[in-house]
Amino acid sequence: MTDSGPLGFATRAIHTGQEPDPTTGAVIPPLYATSTYAQDGVGGLRKGFEYSRTGNPTRTALEQCLAALEGGRFGRAFASGMAATDTALRSLLRPGDHLVIPNDTYGGTFRLIDKVLSQWGVEHTPVAISDVDAVRAAIRPNTKLVWVETPTNPLLTIADIALLADATRDASVTLVVDNTFASPYLQNPLELGADVVMHSTTKYLGGHSDLIGGALVTSDEELDTKFAFLQNGSGAVPSPFDAWLTLRSLKTLQVRMEKHSDNAEAVAQALSAHPKVERVLYPGLPEHPGHETAAKQMRRFGGMVSFLVKGGEQAALDVCARTNVFTLAESLGGVESLIEHPGRMTHASVAGTELEVPASLVRISVGLEDADDLIADLSQALA
Repeated sequence: MTDSGPLGFATRAIHTGQEPDPTTGAVIPPLYATSTYAQDGVGGLRKGFEYSRTGNPTRTALEQCLAALEGGRFGRAFASGMAATDTALRSLLRPGDHLVIPNDTYGGTFRLIDKVLSQWGVEHTPVAISDVDAVRAAIRPNTKLVWVETPTNPLLTIADIALLADATRDASVTLVVDNTFASPYLQNPLELGADVVMHSTTKYLGGHSDLIGGALVTSDEELDTKFAFLQNGSGAVPSPFDAWLTLRSLKTLQVRMEKHSDNAEAVAQALSAHPKVERVLYPGLPEHPGHETAAKQMRRFGGMVSFLVKGGEQAALDVCARTNVFTLAESLGGVESLIEHPGRMTHASVAGTELEVPASLVRISVGLEDADDLIADLSQALA
Protein backbone atom coordinates (compact mmCIF):
# COMPACT_ATOMS: atom_id res chain seq x y z
CA MET A 1 0.00 0.00 0.00
CA THR A 2 1.11 3.55 -0.50
CA ASP A 3 2.31 6.45 1.63
CA SER A 4 0.70 9.84 1.11
CA GLY A 5 3.94 11.39 -0.20
CA PRO A 6 4.44 15.09 -0.88
CA LEU A 7 1.33 15.53 -3.04
CA GLY A 8 -1.54 17.78 -1.93
CA PHE A 9 -4.82 16.43 -0.62
CA ALA A 10 -6.90 16.90 -3.78
CA THR A 11 -4.17 15.37 -5.94
CA ARG A 12 -4.00 12.29 -3.72
CA ALA A 13 -7.80 11.99 -3.72
CA ILE A 14 -7.91 11.98 -7.51
CA HIS A 15 -4.84 9.91 -8.34
CA THR A 16 -3.64 7.60 -5.54
CA GLY A 17 -4.38 3.99 -6.45
CA GLN A 18 -6.09 5.20 -9.62
CA GLU A 19 -3.61 5.09 -12.46
CA PRO A 20 -5.09 4.81 -15.99
CA ASP A 21 -6.02 1.23 -16.86
CA PRO A 22 -2.95 -0.34 -18.54
CA THR A 23 -5.09 -2.33 -20.98
CA THR A 24 -7.49 0.31 -22.29
CA GLY A 25 -6.12 3.60 -21.01
CA ALA A 26 -9.37 4.33 -19.13
CA VAL A 27 -8.70 7.17 -16.70
CA ILE A 28 -11.22 5.81 -14.18
CA PRO A 29 -10.27 2.50 -12.52
CA PRO A 30 -12.41 -0.38 -13.78
CA LEU A 31 -15.19 -1.89 -11.71
CA TYR A 32 -14.02 -5.46 -11.21
CA ALA A 33 -17.34 -7.24 -10.74
CA THR A 34 -15.93 -10.71 -10.21
CA SER A 35 -15.91 -13.19 -7.37
CA THR A 36 -12.88 -15.25 -8.40
CA TYR A 37 -9.71 -15.08 -10.52
CA ALA A 38 -7.90 -17.49 -12.86
CA GLN A 39 -4.65 -18.73 -11.33
CA ASP A 40 -1.40 -19.53 -13.06
CA GLY A 41 -1.17 -23.04 -11.66
CA VAL A 42 -1.96 -24.29 -8.16
CA GLY A 43 -0.88 -21.61 -5.73
CA GLY A 44 0.20 -19.30 -8.54
CA LEU A 45 -1.80 -16.13 -8.10
CA ARG A 46 -2.13 -13.82 -11.07
CA LYS A 47 -1.31 -10.29 -9.81
CA GLY A 48 -2.07 -11.33 -6.24
CA PHE A 49 -5.82 -11.99 -6.44
CA GLU A 50 -7.63 -15.25 -5.82
CA TYR A 51 -11.10 -14.54 -4.38
CA SER A 52 -12.89 -11.21 -3.95
CA ARG A 53 -13.62 -11.60 -0.25
CA THR A 54 -9.85 -11.70 0.22
CA GLY A 55 -8.99 -9.02 -2.32
CA ASN A 56 -10.46 -7.17 -5.30
CA PRO A 57 -8.61 -4.66 -7.51
CA THR A 58 -11.31 -2.01 -7.13
CA ARG A 59 -11.25 -2.36 -3.36
CA THR A 60 -7.45 -2.28 -3.35
CA ALA A 61 -7.50 1.02 -5.24
CA LEU A 62 -9.91 2.43 -2.65
CA GLU A 63 -7.80 1.17 0.26
CA GLN A 64 -4.67 2.77 -1.17
CA CYS A 65 -6.46 6.07 -1.64
CA LEU A 66 -7.96 6.04 1.86
CA ALA A 67 -4.54 5.36 3.40
CA ALA A 68 -3.01 8.22 1.44
CA LEU A 69 -5.71 10.69 2.46
CA GLU A 70 -5.22 9.89 6.16
CA GLY A 71 -1.43 9.89 5.87
CA GLY A 72 -1.28 6.21 6.79
CA ARG A 73 0.56 3.24 5.36
CA PHE A 74 -2.32 0.76 5.34
CA GLY A 75 -6.04 1.02 4.60
CA ARG A 76 -8.79 -1.60 4.90
CA ALA A 77 -12.29 -1.15 3.49
CA PHE A 78 -15.39 -2.78 4.99
CA ALA A 79 -19.06 -3.31 4.23
CA SER A 80 -20.15 -0.63 6.73
CA GLY A 81 -18.84 1.69 9.39
CA MET A 82 -20.09 -0.74 12.01
CA ALA A 83 -18.21 -3.60 10.32
CA ALA A 84 -15.04 -1.52 10.53
CA THR A 85 -15.77 -0.70 14.18
CA ASP A 86 -16.43 -4.34 14.99
CA THR A 87 -13.19 -5.41 13.30
CA ALA A 88 -11.15 -2.84 15.23
CA LEU A 89 -12.69 -3.80 18.56
CA ARG A 90 -12.46 -7.56 18.06
CA SER A 91 -8.87 -7.26 16.81
CA LEU A 92 -7.74 -5.27 19.83
CA LEU A 93 -9.83 -6.66 22.71
CA ARG A 94 -10.15 -10.02 24.43
CA PRO A 95 -12.39 -11.29 27.26
CA GLY A 96 -11.48 -9.50 30.46
CA ASP A 97 -10.18 -6.40 28.68
CA HIS A 98 -11.45 -2.87 29.23
CA LEU A 99 -11.91 0.13 26.95
CA VAL A 100 -12.70 3.81 27.45
CA ILE A 101 -15.38 5.46 25.28
CA PRO A 102 -16.88 8.96 25.04
CA ASN A 103 -19.88 9.64 27.26
CA ASP A 104 -21.72 10.73 24.12
CA THR A 105 -20.64 7.90 21.84
CA TYR A 106 -22.56 7.22 18.62
CA GLY A 107 -25.52 4.99 19.49
CA GLY A 108 -24.52 2.16 17.16
CA THR A 109 -21.02 2.00 18.61
CA PHE A 110 -22.38 2.00 22.15
CA ARG A 111 -24.87 -0.76 21.30
CA LEU A 112 -22.09 -2.96 19.90
CA ILE A 113 -19.95 -2.44 23.00
CA ASP A 114 -22.69 -2.53 25.62
CA LYS A 115 -24.88 -5.29 24.20
CA VAL A 116 -22.47 -7.49 22.22
CA LEU A 117 -18.92 -7.18 23.50
CA SER A 118 -20.15 -7.14 27.10
CA GLN A 119 -21.34 -10.74 26.56
CA TRP A 120 -17.75 -11.53 25.61
CA GLY A 121 -16.51 -10.22 28.96
CA VAL A 122 -15.29 -6.83 27.70
CA GLU A 123 -15.80 -3.91 30.09
CA HIS A 124 -16.19 -0.25 29.18
CA THR A 125 -16.16 3.12 30.91
CA PRO A 126 -17.81 6.23 29.40
CA VAL A 127 -15.95 9.48 30.13
CA ALA A 128 -15.98 13.11 29.05
CA ILE A 129 -13.56 12.65 26.18
CA SER A 130 -12.67 16.36 26.15
CA ASP A 131 -11.18 15.95 29.65
CA VAL A 132 -7.77 14.31 29.27
CA ASP A 133 -7.39 13.94 33.04
CA ALA A 134 -10.71 12.06 33.16
CA VAL A 135 -9.47 9.74 30.42
CA ARG A 136 -6.23 9.10 32.29
CA ALA A 137 -8.20 8.35 35.46
CA ALA A 138 -10.43 5.89 33.63
CA ILE A 139 -7.52 3.82 32.30
CA ARG A 140 -7.09 0.59 34.28
CA PRO A 141 -4.40 -2.10 34.26
CA ASN A 142 -6.61 -4.12 31.87
CA THR A 143 -7.42 -1.18 29.57
CA LYS A 144 -6.37 -1.97 26.03
CA LEU A 145 -8.16 0.70 24.00
CA VAL A 146 -9.40 4.28 24.12
CA TRP A 147 -12.09 4.92 21.50
CA VAL A 148 -12.55 8.56 20.52
CA GLU A 149 -14.99 10.47 18.36
CA THR A 150 -14.14 14.09 17.61
CA PRO A 151 -16.40 15.84 16.91
CA THR A 152 -18.71 13.43 18.75
CA ASN A 153 -22.08 12.30 17.48
CA PRO A 154 -24.46 14.01 18.26
CA LEU A 155 -23.20 16.56 20.83
CA LEU A 156 -20.22 17.79 18.78
CA THR A 157 -17.78 17.46 21.68
CA ILE A 158 -14.14 18.04 20.74
CA ALA A 159 -11.29 15.88 22.03
CA ASP A 160 -7.66 16.98 21.89
CA ILE A 161 -6.19 14.10 19.88
CA ALA A 162 -2.55 14.99 20.50
CA LEU A 163 -3.03 15.13 24.28
CA LEU A 164 -4.97 11.86 24.27
CA ALA A 165 -2.23 10.27 22.19
CA ASP A 166 0.30 11.25 24.85
CA ALA A 167 -1.93 9.81 27.58
CA THR A 168 -2.54 6.50 25.82
CA ARG A 169 1.09 6.14 24.79
CA ASP A 170 2.19 6.57 28.40
CA ALA A 171 -0.23 3.79 29.40
CA SER A 172 0.62 1.50 26.44
CA VAL A 173 -3.01 1.73 25.29
CA THR A 174 -4.16 1.86 21.65
CA LEU A 175 -5.91 5.08 20.56
CA VAL A 176 -8.59 4.71 17.86
CA VAL A 177 -10.26 7.83 16.45
CA ASP A 178 -13.61 7.75 14.67
CA ASN A 179 -12.98 10.52 12.12
CA THR A 180 -16.34 10.22 10.36
CA PHE A 181 -17.69 13.68 11.25
CA ALA A 182 -14.49 15.48 10.21
CA SER A 183 -13.34 13.43 7.19
CA PRO A 184 -9.64 13.19 6.30
CA TYR A 185 -9.83 16.58 4.62
CA LEU A 186 -10.63 18.40 7.84
CA GLN A 187 -8.61 16.31 10.32
CA ASN A 188 -5.82 13.71 10.29
CA PRO A 189 -5.65 11.86 13.62
CA LEU A 190 -2.63 9.73 12.69
CA GLU A 191 -0.54 12.88 12.28
CA LEU A 192 -1.66 13.90 15.79
CA GLY A 193 -0.51 10.60 17.32
CA ALA A 194 -3.52 8.27 17.02
CA ASP A 195 -2.84 4.61 16.23
CA VAL A 196 -5.91 3.89 14.10
CA VAL A 197 -8.51 5.95 12.23
CA MET A 198 -12.00 4.61 11.60
CA HIS A 199 -14.49 5.96 9.06
CA SER A 200 -18.03 5.26 8.10
CA THR A 201 -17.41 5.86 4.39
CA THR A 202 -21.19 5.94 4.04
CA LYS A 203 -21.03 9.54 5.24
CA TYR A 204 -18.76 12.31 3.90
CA LEU A 205 -16.37 10.04 2.02
CA GLY A 206 -19.24 8.58 0.00
CA GLY A 207 -21.02 11.90 0.14
CA HIS A 208 -24.06 11.10 -2.01
CA SER A 209 -26.25 8.86 0.20
CA ASP A 210 -25.92 5.99 -2.27
CA LEU A 211 -23.51 3.55 -0.63
CA ILE A 212 -22.67 1.82 2.65
CA GLY A 213 -19.08 1.31 3.74
CA GLY A 214 -16.41 1.63 6.41
CA ALA A 215 -12.64 1.87 6.69
CA LEU A 216 -9.70 1.44 9.05
CA VAL A 217 -6.38 3.20 8.41
CA THR A 218 -3.13 2.78 10.34
CA SER A 219 0.62 2.99 9.89
CA ASP A 220 1.21 0.08 12.28
CA GLU A 221 1.86 -3.07 10.24
CA GLU A 222 1.05 -5.37 13.16
CA LEU A 223 -2.36 -3.74 13.64
CA ASP A 224 -3.05 -3.84 9.91
CA THR A 225 -2.24 -7.57 9.85
CA LYS A 226 -4.87 -8.12 12.54
CA PHE A 227 -7.43 -6.04 10.62
CA ALA A 228 -6.68 -7.87 7.38
CA PHE A 229 -7.15 -11.26 9.05
CA LEU A 230 -10.62 -10.37 10.34
CA GLN A 231 -11.55 -8.55 7.15
CA ASN A 232 -11.01 -11.78 5.26
CA GLY A 233 -12.03 -14.18 8.03
CA SER A 234 -15.32 -12.44 8.87
CA GLY A 235 -15.96 -11.34 5.29
CA ALA A 236 -17.62 -7.97 5.96
CA VAL A 237 -16.15 -6.42 2.81
CA PRO A 238 -17.69 -3.82 0.49
CA SER A 239 -18.94 -4.84 -2.92
CA PRO A 240 -16.77 -3.78 -5.85
CA PHE A 241 -19.52 -1.35 -6.86
CA ASP A 242 -19.59 0.33 -3.44
CA ALA A 243 -15.79 0.56 -3.52
CA TRP A 244 -15.96 2.11 -6.98
CA LEU A 245 -18.64 4.61 -5.88
CA THR A 246 -16.53 5.62 -2.88
CA LEU A 247 -13.49 6.18 -5.10
CA ARG A 248 -15.63 8.35 -7.38
CA SER A 249 -16.74 10.42 -4.41
CA LEU A 250 -13.28 10.91 -2.90
CA LYS A 251 -12.31 12.93 -5.97
CA THR A 252 -14.63 15.76 -4.87
CA LEU A 253 -14.21 15.42 -1.09
CA GLN A 254 -12.18 18.60 -0.67
CA VAL A 255 -14.59 20.88 -2.54
CA ARG A 256 -17.60 19.29 -0.86
CA MET A 257 -16.17 19.68 2.65
CA GLU A 258 -15.42 23.34 2.01
CA LYS A 259 -19.05 23.95 0.96
CA HIS A 260 -20.43 21.85 3.83
CA SER A 261 -18.36 23.96 6.23
CA ASP A 262 -19.40 27.25 4.62
CA ASN A 263 -23.08 26.35 4.88
CA ALA A 264 -22.87 24.92 8.40
CA GLU A 265 -21.13 28.03 9.71
CA ALA A 266 -23.88 30.23 8.25
CA VAL A 267 -26.65 27.97 9.60
CA ALA A 268 -25.06 27.77 13.06
CA GLN A 269 -24.81 31.55 13.29
CA ALA A 270 -28.43 31.97 12.22
CA LEU A 271 -29.64 29.39 14.73
CA SER A 272 -27.65 31.07 17.50
CA ALA A 273 -29.66 34.24 16.95
CA HIS A 274 -33.07 32.53 16.83
CA PRO A 275 -35.30 33.08 19.89
CA LYS A 276 -36.66 29.50 19.81
CA VAL A 277 -33.20 27.95 20.03
CA GLU A 278 -31.81 27.36 23.49
CA ARG A 279 -28.26 26.45 22.45
CA VAL A 280 -26.30 25.63 19.30
CA LEU A 281 -23.61 22.93 19.38
CA TYR A 282 -21.08 23.69 16.65
CA PRO A 283 -17.30 23.81 17.15
CA GLY A 284 -17.00 26.70 14.73
CA LEU A 285 -18.76 29.03 17.15
CA PRO A 286 -16.32 30.90 19.44
CA GLU A 287 -18.49 30.09 22.48
CA HIS A 288 -18.20 26.34 21.90
CA PRO A 289 -16.01 24.88 24.70
CA GLY A 290 -13.94 22.94 22.17
CA HIS A 291 -13.52 25.79 19.69
CA GLU A 292 -9.83 26.43 20.32
CA THR A 293 -8.93 22.74 20.17
CA ALA A 294 -10.95 22.27 16.98
CA ALA A 295 -9.28 25.30 15.39
CA LYS A 296 -5.88 23.80 16.28
CA GLN A 297 -6.45 20.30 14.85
CA MET A 298 -9.05 20.82 12.08
CA ARG A 299 -8.85 22.72 8.79
CA ARG A 300 -12.51 23.77 9.03
CA PHE A 301 -15.35 22.92 11.43
CA GLY A 302 -17.43 20.59 9.27
CA GLY A 303 -21.04 20.23 8.22
CA MET A 304 -22.69 18.84 11.36
CA VAL A 305 -24.73 21.08 13.68
CA SER A 306 -26.87 20.14 16.68
CA PHE A 307 -29.15 22.46 18.64
CA LEU A 308 -31.48 22.39 21.63
CA VAL A 309 -35.00 23.68 20.99
CA LYS A 310 -36.85 25.65 23.64
CA GLY A 311 -40.01 23.82 24.68
CA GLY A 312 -38.60 20.33 25.15
CA GLU A 313 -39.05 17.13 23.17
CA GLN A 314 -42.32 17.96 21.47
CA ALA A 315 -40.96 21.25 20.20
CA ALA A 316 -37.93 19.42 18.79
CA LEU A 317 -40.14 16.81 17.12
CA ASP A 318 -42.27 19.59 15.63
CA VAL A 319 -39.20 21.24 14.09
CA CYS A 320 -38.14 17.94 12.53
CA ALA A 321 -41.64 17.51 11.05
CA ARG A 322 -41.92 21.00 9.56
CA THR A 323 -38.83 21.31 7.35
CA ASN A 324 -39.15 21.24 3.58
CA VAL A 325 -35.59 21.51 2.28
CA PHE A 326 -34.13 19.43 5.12
CA THR A 327 -35.22 15.81 4.77
CA LEU A 328 -36.22 13.93 7.92
CA ALA A 329 -33.81 10.97 7.76
CA GLU A 330 -30.98 9.23 9.57
CA SER A 331 -27.37 9.27 8.33
CA LEU A 332 -25.35 12.32 7.36
CA GLY A 333 -22.67 13.68 5.08
CA GLY A 334 -24.58 13.63 1.79
CA VAL A 335 -25.06 16.50 -0.64
CA GLU A 336 -28.63 16.91 0.63
CA SER A 337 -29.43 18.40 4.04
CA LEU A 338 -30.91 16.02 6.63
CA ILE A 339 -32.59 16.59 9.98
CA GLU A 340 -33.30 14.11 12.75
CA HIS A 341 -34.21 13.71 16.42
CA PRO A 342 -31.33 11.71 17.99
CA GLY A 343 -33.29 10.68 21.08
CA ARG A 344 -35.93 8.92 18.98
CA MET A 345 -33.79 7.95 15.99
CA THR A 346 -30.00 7.48 15.75
CA HIS A 347 -29.40 7.40 19.51
CA ALA A 348 -32.46 5.51 20.76
CA SER A 349 -30.10 2.72 21.84
CA VAL A 350 -28.63 4.92 24.61
CA ALA A 351 -32.00 5.80 26.17
CA GLY A 352 -32.02 5.10 29.88
CA THR A 353 -28.21 5.02 30.15
CA GLU A 354 -25.73 7.67 31.21
CA LEU A 355 -25.24 8.39 27.51
CA GLU A 356 -28.88 9.42 26.96
CA VAL A 357 -29.09 12.57 24.82
CA PRO A 358 -31.31 15.57 25.62
CA ALA A 359 -34.91 15.16 24.50
CA SER A 360 -34.91 18.64 22.97
CA LEU A 361 -31.88 17.92 20.78
CA VAL A 362 -32.08 18.19 16.99
CA ARG A 363 -29.17 17.14 14.75
CA ILE A 364 -28.74 18.44 11.23
CA SER A 365 -26.39 17.41 8.45
CA VAL A 366 -25.94 20.61 6.46
CA GLY A 367 -25.75 19.84 2.77
CA LEU A 368 -24.69 21.69 -0.35
CA GLU A 369 -27.88 23.62 -1.10
CA ASP A 370 -27.98 27.43 -1.03
CA ALA A 371 -27.34 28.52 2.56
CA ASP A 372 -30.12 31.12 2.43
CA ASP A 373 -32.65 28.41 1.59
CA LEU A 374 -31.46 26.24 4.47
CA ILE A 375 -31.68 29.10 6.95
CA ALA A 376 -35.14 30.08 5.72
CA ASP A 377 -36.33 26.47 6.02
CA LEU A 378 -35.14 26.14 9.62
CA SER A 379 -36.58 29.55 10.50
CA GLN A 380 -40.06 28.61 9.30
CA ALA A 381 -39.83 25.24 11.05
CA LEU A 382 -38.98 26.98 14.32
CA ALA A 383 -41.67 29.65 13.96
